[in-house]
Amino acid sequence: MDNKKDYQADRRRFLVSMGVAGAATLAGPSLSAMVNEGEVEWGEDHEIVVIGSGFTGLAAAIEAHKLGATDIVVYDMMPYFGGNSTYNGGLFAVPDSPLQKENGIEDSPERMTADQVLAGRGLAYQDLLLHVASHANEALQMTLDAGTEYLPYLQQLGGHSVPRTYQTIEACGAGIIRPLVEQCRKLGIKLVTRAKFKRLIFNKEGTVEGAEIAMGYYFGRDVDGTPVNVRSKRGLLIATGGFARNVGLRSAQDPTLTEEVPSTNPPSATGEALLEMFRVGAVPVHMAYIQTGPWASPDEDGFGYVSNYSIYNFAHSVSINVRTGKRFMNEIADRKTRSDAQLALRNDDGSPLPPITITSFEDAKEHPTMEKVLKYKVGWKFDTLEELTAHFNVPLEPLKAQIEEYNGYVKSGMDEQFGKPMGKAEGKYIRAPFVVVRNWPKVHYCQGGAQIDVHARVIGSDNWQPIPGLYAGGEVTGGMHGVSRLGSCSIPDCMVMGMTAARTMMKS
Repeated sequence: MDNKKDYQADRRRFLVSMGVAGAATLAGPSLSAMVNEGEVEWGEDHEIVVIGSGFTGLAAAIEAHKLGATDIVVYDMMPYFGGNSTYNGGLFAVPDSPLQKENGIEDSPERMTADQVLAGRGLAYQDLLLHVASHANEALQMTLDAGTEYLPYLQQLGGHSVPRTYQTIEACGAGIIRPLVEQCRKLGIKLVTRAKFKRLIFNKEGTVEGAEIAMGYYFGRDVDGTPVNVRSKRGLLIATGGFARNVGLRSAQDPTLTEEVPSTNPPSATGEALLEMFRVGAVPVHMAYIQTGPWASPDEDGFGYVSNYSIYNFAHSVSINVRTGKRFMNEIADRKTRSDAQLALRNDDGSPLPPITITSFEDAKEHPTMEKVLKYKVGWKFDTLEELTAHFNVPLEPLKAQIEEYNGYVKSGMDEQFGKPMGKAEGKYIRAPFVVVRNWPKVHYCQGGAQIDVHARVIGSDNWQPIPGLYAGGEVTGGMHGVSRLGSCSIPDCMVMGMTAARTMMKS
């Protein structure tokens, strides 16, 4: 029996069963094609090589330097640093944090893990979640040391049992990325843009020895760059994010995620590095679990301003089906529950019918994004309910009755319609003047990716052991969050696993 051929056929069947686009092509190379049969001409040699300059990659680089590494390089294919992390909402969940202690909020890594397991429908990898939650304070401290500033209060996002989420003052991930980039520069860490990862290079022993990088690559143009083989002494970290912008790949996993559903991610989130890891034998995990953000807006591209505005305001707002004038969901349920409820709202011809979210102006203005929402006309202010209903063609009397009913829940502290926790809505009635935005889900986060262990080592499908020399962290990995990721949990995931990868590599 030809074990090598049987192995490749098994891998091909496995990838096809996971719905990975082009699985036959990905699984095709034999093991001998993954190692070097002759001498490789190395263009660069480094102690540690990081592919991707988001939260994971930058945290890994800084932690590696802290542990004594002197030659670290971070590559990114775009002309700027940060990737999807820059687009991120800057929301950072930390259990047992300094702000929680200041405000007498009891929390723990175990409690945060339990919340995440519940949101993940029991399919999340608890060992990874607990590892991240247990080290989240260290990641928070890294950002503070670099100069990140946060708002002086915590938010309680949907699915979290207590307030535990920090928010950058910029209300976006750039508030963390910029300081981390500057920290890397101060430490002498080499940062290279327009450098696209092409493939992994193995030595004859089957260890990842380096990668082929296209230098001088221009995304979106017909400029492929010059291939350079880069060798890494201690290991190579893949930190390239998810595949939310790869419509073919994501719709192969979930046929409902067609072009009709936009994405909050930048155009570069297409998943080539993930597919390369699958090609060399990494285990695909949870590829069909792709999260949409129920706080996004159809009136702006990408993450935009409405997303953070809605995340903050949902707790004391009502989301309304414009056809009925009635609520249709718990506004702070977990993301999947809310997205599914929104996606079910359709016109008679089956086209999307985005709901509206109504907030009192007095409460909406407490969040810094409200001014931009109104300035860029992705939200509207109305002095009367009559103006509001005329603008969105909502039946007036049912909406009046709904708001009166909801305000009764605010007073009683109990939502009898959908069971929404009303703690954050205390005293915040829906009253004129109003601020209104439209919401419609956008593909936001891919829970699926390559399997890793708690040491950030990529697991191989041939022997279910770590692939020597290959590490990964963040959205390019799978299993961490299960079916649905809780909001504000990607930053601790990315940063902690980046730091973990650095610690593992420095022990090698």
